[in-house]
Amino acid sequence: MEPVLAVHDLRVHFRLDEGLVRAVDGVSFEVPAGQVVGIVGESGCGKSVTMRAVLQIVEPPGRVVGGRMLFRGDGGEVVDLARLDPRGSAMRAIRGAEIALIPQEPMAAFSPVHTVGDQVVEALRLHQRKWRPRGPALSSADARQMTVELFRDVGISMPAERVDAYAWQLSGGLRQRAMIAMALSCRPRLLIADEPTTAVDVTTQAQILNLLRDLQRRHGTAIVFITHDLGVIAQLAQHVVVMYLGRVVEQGPVDDIFHAPRHPYTRALLRSIPSLLAVPQSALPTIAGSIPHPLGRPAGCAFHPRCPDVMAGVCDRQPPALRPVAPGQSAACYLYHRDEADA
Repeated sequence: MEPVLAVHDLRVHFRLDEGLVRAVDGVSFEVPAGQVVGIVGESGCGKSVTMRAVLQIVEPPGRVVGGRMLFRGDGGEVVDLARLDPRGSAMRAIRGAEIALIPQEPMAAFSPVHTVGDQVVEALRLHQRKWRPRGPALSSADARQMTVELFRDVGISMPAERVDAYAWQLSGGLRQRAMIAMALSCRPRLLIADEPTTAVDVTTQAQILNLLRDLQRRHGTAIVFITHDLGVIAQLAQHVVVMYLGRVVEQGPVDDIFHAPRHPYTRALLRSIPSLLAVPQSALPTIAGSIPHPLGRPAGCAFHPRCPDVMAGVCDRQPPALRPVAPGQSAACYLYHRDEADA
């Protein structure tokens, strides 16, 4: 099956007074139709910037400087999002209708002076031509009724009353559900969830994950789930992309990544997960050091100053390429292709 999204050698740079920041530096991955791809890594690894580039909403002075982002629409046509004008009609027709975003903090995404229902109605009427190409224009009354049904579909109690509520009148869990309803309102082929459970409590987090899993199964929507929580990825995703300092260091099926991680960074992330089998009151394993400043990127593999398996004179020379290390699994590490370092 052809992927819904195929990203090839994506590069996003921020030109600052202090220097050039390569926030995304040659990222490649695919999102299969109807499946969930998890993008994981520490804060500052470029996860969110990568997906904001896909939506063409990278804030200045950042801009996409290279690569391709091939998106397959409902009709099977393939368009390179990198070649579209971020403010042009073609990109605006895709953004929100074909590719939707669930942001990390819905309070910042919803307008505080309009009801959440009015904002979903606006999205429905704006993108109605996607699924009503020849029918009459969608009336406000019909759009409101559709919004009530969407709120009911995502598990919002008393949906007919909640459509008239403002975002600040709703709890964090209800705001996130309302944002999910807006994102799903136009039946997108690809849903990007940018750490949607970070700002809610554990109980609400579980409810939102169950909701996303159920909606994905019912509607067949492909999902990119961005998080730093590997436990969430284990529950939800079929494929995992591990990023570090703007690069993909490992990717593969979720079972292979969790049971046979190849890159030292992936192994370190997995060791950091709390376990019920751990010795009580023992120190939780951590990754030594911290992510380098983007303006001070190390030579060679960016992880080598923190890596327990570093090879002097090898890992600090040039960045390793992402190469297959097992069926369906790839890693960017000289432990598996030392010959390339000597070339």
